[in-house]
Amino acid sequence: LMLKRMSVRKDYRGLGIAKALAHTALDFARQRGYRAVMLNTLMLQHEARALYERLGFRRHRRYVLPTAYGRLANCTITTYRYDLPGTP
Repeated sequence: LMLKRMSVRKDYRGLGIAKALAHTALDFARQRGYRAVMLNTLMLQHEARALYERLGFRRHRRYVLPTAYGRLANCTITTYRYDLPGTP
């Protein structure tokens, strides 16, 4: 399962909303028998990366965005993976 475009408006951050959304996504995947949840984030999204790591996501892969801009700006994407225990 790929988690895409999860965000919380700035004035609502710090209230546990993103954490609750992530737990809901993980529960959804677990209930449907997925083995893992994956997501991508930009190197500049420090708070998001810290949240994912606190939740148990592990860095899976890093790469430079494969476009002219990505190479020019060295825009690095980090892929995170959360392995769901108890699934085949």
